[in-house]
Amino acid sequence: MAQDLDPRLLSMLVCPVTKEALVYDRDAQELISKGAGLAYPVRDGIPVMLPEEARHISD
Repeated sequence: MAQDLDPRLLSMLVCPVTKEALVYDRDAQELISKGAGLAYPVRDGIPVMLPEEARHISD
């Protein structure tokens, strides 16, 4: 079952590369940075905000 992120936490998180707001994909358990083209994983409800851990996404 997919977990939700606390909305307050989500409002504080930004992409470490672009400093843009992130979009939470609940089903994939990822935080998406459209500007950087990266998807940061959320593991056990904890965002992993390391660019080297992020998955590259295409448009």
